[in-house]
Amino acid sequence: MKATVITGATSSNTQPRAVARWLFIIAALIVLMVAVGGITRLTESGLSITEWKPVTGTLPPLNDAQWAKEFALYKNSSQYVLMNKGMTLEAFKQIYFWEYFHRLMGRLLGLAFAVPLLWFAAKRAIPKGYGPRLLMLLVLGGAQGAIGWLMVKSGLTDRVNVQPAMLAAHLLMALLLLSAIVWTALDMAAEAKQVVRRKAILRWATAIPLAALFVQIFLGAITAGLRAGYVSNTWPLMNDHFVPEGIVWWGSFWLTITSDPYLVHFLHRWWAWGAALLLILLAREAKLAGNRRASVAVNAAVGTQILLGIATVWSGISLPLAVAHQLVGALLLVAAVWAAHSVSQKNPGRG
Repeated sequence: MKATVITGATSSNTQPRAVARWLFIIAALIVLMVAVGGITRLTESGLSITEWKPVTGTLPPLNDAQWAKEFALYKNSSQYVLMNKGMTLEAFKQIYFWEYFHRLMGRLLGLAFAVPLLWFAAKRAIPKGYGPRLLMLLVLGGAQGAIGWLMVKSGLTDRVNVQPAMLAAHLLMALLLLSAIVWTALDMAAEAKQVVRRKAILRWATAIPLAALFVQIFLGAITAGLRAGYVSNTWPLMNDHFVPEGIVWWGSFWLTITSDPYLVHFLHRWWAWGAALLLILLAREAKLAGNRRASVAVNAAVGTQILLGIATVWSGISLPLAVAHQLVGALLLVAAVWAAHSVSQKNPGRG
């Protein structure tokens, strides 16, 4: 692929730069929402709102009658009957807050994407060829909201929490969206530089480390959904065994990996090292491609994430440590996408 030569400093470079800044802000909001989602899950708050009202649900209960109605709806859920029977209204308000805040952030995030997108489109400020991609990102964002509701719905009957596979789908969709937004923002930033450049195309050499990271994130989400972190608070051995006792075959690989807490905890622990190695190699490639900052970011995030994972296990799943672990996981993904983009842009024909 030939390099594209852009010459002449004109005002046109301000348009992709503005779009890039907007997308980076959206990415930061998604990272924050991932952290809030972690708090929502760890505080068992996700099933406190039993209805999906995309518009009318924007406002929280504002008087005693409205609170009584919401609490009555929650009392019909399996989580209340099986786990929280006898909960006070004040305790309900505490878990309601986190689920409401998480949903409110989702609504605000949708507006923060849709409104500027319309403005940029009206001003013809979107570089040629990027309109369909940005529209697709908007559609995927809406789909993410629907997946979130299906996840909640999966936990309202005969369960005290959401189905682990649905939790994994919700988190993976959010992080895929985050990755695509960061990649597009980096493309826009390259458009704005007006230098000799090559279009970044994801190749096998950069896709493999990202795929390994997504597998690790999937395992982490299933671990969270099954509360599998609680089956062992020792490291590196799990209850004095490398391969833990208690693993049960559930009839198929998919059913086993989404149902057996011992197996998924074990896999999440040890797949991390393979993913870490691949990410370190990606960081090295980014440095060779001339992006030392992305290389440092990946290496720092990998080391921090491993230490946080171990500390979370040792602590018996401390809320601050577990939330930090989820937050740094999202930041690690951002750093890895940054590094992959650098390598792909520098060497578009490799892989």
